[in-house]
Amino acid sequence: MIEIVDYSPDTTLPPKLADILGRQAGIPEEIEEAVRDIVSEVRSDGDAALVRFSERFDGVVLTPEQFLVPPIQLQDALHAAAPDLVEAINAAAANIRAFHERQRSNSWFMEDGDSVVLGKKVTAIRRVGLCVPGGAAPLISSLLMAVVPAQVAGVEEICIVTPPQENGLPHPDLLATAALLGVDEVYALGGAHAVAALAFGTDSIRSVDKIVGPGGPYTVAAKRQVYGVVGIEMVPGPSEIVVLADEAADPSFVAADLLSQAEHGTGLEASICITNSARLAEAVQKEVETQAAELPRRELIEAALARFGVIVCVSDLDVGVDLVNRLAPEHLELLVDEPWAWLSKVRDAGAIFLGEAATEPVGDYYAGTNHVLPTNGAARFASSLGLSDFVKTSSIVAYSRQRLEKTGDHIMRLARAEGFEAHARAVGVRLERWRKS
Repeated sequence: MIEIVDYSPDTTLPPKLADILGRQAGIPEEIEEAVRDIVSEVRSDGDAALVRFSERFDGVVLTPEQFLVPPIQLQDALHAAAPDLVEAINAAAANIRAFHERQRSNSWFMEDGDSVVLGKKVTAIRRVGLCVPGGAAPLISSLLMAVVPAQVAGVEEICIVTPPQENGLPHPDLLATAALLGVDEVYALGGAHAVAALAFGTDSIRSVDKIVGPGGPYTVAAKRQVYGVVGIEMVPGPSEIVVLADEAADPSFVAADLLSQAEHGTGLEASICITNSARLAEAVQKEVETQAAELPRRELIEAALARFGVIVCVSDLDVGVDLVNRLAPEHLELLVDEPWAWLSKVRDAGAIFLGEAATEPVGDYYAGTNHVLPTNGAARFASSLGLSDFVKTSSIVAYSRQRLEKTGDHIMRLARAEGFEAHARAVGVRLERWRKS
């Protein structure tokens, strides 16, 4: 079910590892082409296209007036939700809020002499659309991870798109969560057509300034294609985990954590264990088979592991960490002795979990850190979703006549070096006027 391979930086990359790194190639062109057609139709036909695509992809017939979930349905879902689920949602939201409060950044200004003031003005994005998967499973956690930081950042308008069920409404647990968080603009739409509606707007849905949230390949392709019309936080891909483990690691823990990511259901998830212990590798391999047999999503798990699941044996943990940085995984677990000692060597990972109690689902659901993370190697240059994704900054320049008279010649020289005479003259006319006066 999960293969064991040997890895050395001086030898050819094992085929399974090469395949995993190949996941970074992106979305297949046939999906990109299909999404281009969807986005184009929504842009030109608006609500009529949404009606067509909702019937085709979600299997429900909705009128444009039915896209927006009535507020009473949100409250009904909240009242009907299991009390223990509501309690867990409230607790997780509080943790997420507390963590993201620490990320606040304020406008700042500096005096630079000669009555010159420079600075940065921080402003929350006005309107944000959140994509929340709800087809295969209602991702309550993804809703929390997007809504709470947006609220902390001060976003004025938050709307949610999430697929309808057979009754024409999104999953009741998602509606309950939205109500609990005070979000009352929820649309029963999902996929690429929902992304296009958020980007371009229709008669029934106002356009947004930024689109945030995970989704399947069609949703992800649509986000990439509308970027520039609106902002996006990242281009998320299938989930992935790397567990760096030494001989003292508990193989049942390692196996359970590998399986936790393989069950997402796309078949493109990557579950990787890197270890310097052949004994542990064999034990983890057996544990994976034993535990997978008892899981309800066994077939999905087996498909993902057969494609992108691997246990990698390395000569030592330093080689292992180098491989971690090459993979730049979404999730990294350090199941090693003294994990904090290894943290400084990790350069590229979306989220890092230290020690055996810090299993990846703790971050997915409850710790408060954000689980919207860079995938497909994007951790080399990208970060987890945070408050910075919901604000923008404006540079502030308050210059003085005194300073421009001192520096104008330098500014004009630089402009003329680039061939921009009009830029130079914008400074020059001021200097000439002031000298005459």
